Amino acid sequence: MPDARVNPNHHLKAACANCSVLELCLPFGLTGQEIERLDTLIVQRFKVRKGAALYRAGDPLRSLYAVRIGSFKTSVLSLDGREQVTGFQMPGEMLGLDAISTDRHTCNALALEDSEVCPIHFSHLEKLALELPSLQHNLNRILSREIVRDHDMLMMLGNMNSDERLAAFLLNLSQRLNQRGYSSRDFILKMRREEIGSYLGLRLETICRGIAHLRDWGLVEISGREVRVLNMEGLKQLVAGCHRSALR
Repeated sequence: MPDARVNPNHHLKAACANCSVLELCLPFGLTGQEIERLDTLIVQRFKVRKGAALYRAGDPLRSLYAVRIGSFKTSVLSLDGREQVTGFQMPGEMLGLDAISTDRHTCNALALEDSEVCPIHFSHLEKLALELPSLQHNLNRILSREIVRDHDMLMMLGNMNSDERLAAFLLNLSQRLNQRGYSSRDFILKMRREEIGSYLGLRLETICRGIAHLRDWGLVEISGREVRVLNMEGLKQLVAGCHRSALR
């Protein structure tokens, strides 16, 4: 699979203040002057083709990447070469945090569609964060958000059955898309069902059965990659483990 390349034709001027996902990203809450200083760290944003790698496991840490357009998946490979999907990222979220502790990336980050990222040189970001407490706070907030997401995943894998895991995944996507101004009830899956199964620890056939169950219960309709949430409250109740017997 081809790696991402910074093509001169794809160089675009970065401007955090004018970004549509400003309120979800690193500059959130910064003053205009502070955002201008952060802007100086983003020399250029660049595009990543669908299927290309932004970085791979073992690559040295150079930058953190704010997703501006598109979506990514992160994954690791087992010793026998099987892929384990560890997350899906969308606009306003950060990539590259996995490398902070060892200075090398521990996972692969691949574009699920033609995407665009804002690279922020990490050593320069650290220096600026020392001068701007609000920036350091935002960086800590993003790191904390990743920890909470990991805890939620462990809770889901440990306590939820397969249908509840799938419902929780769709509900999470719905909420994140709604935060970005998109419909919470009608959306397109950017990932394949096999990738969803890998992320949720489920086989492909279990994902397909789960989709049929959600449809039969009148909660969600999925046709190809098109998702329509029919009963948002019922979906939330299923995720919470409520009325299991009634749904069955």
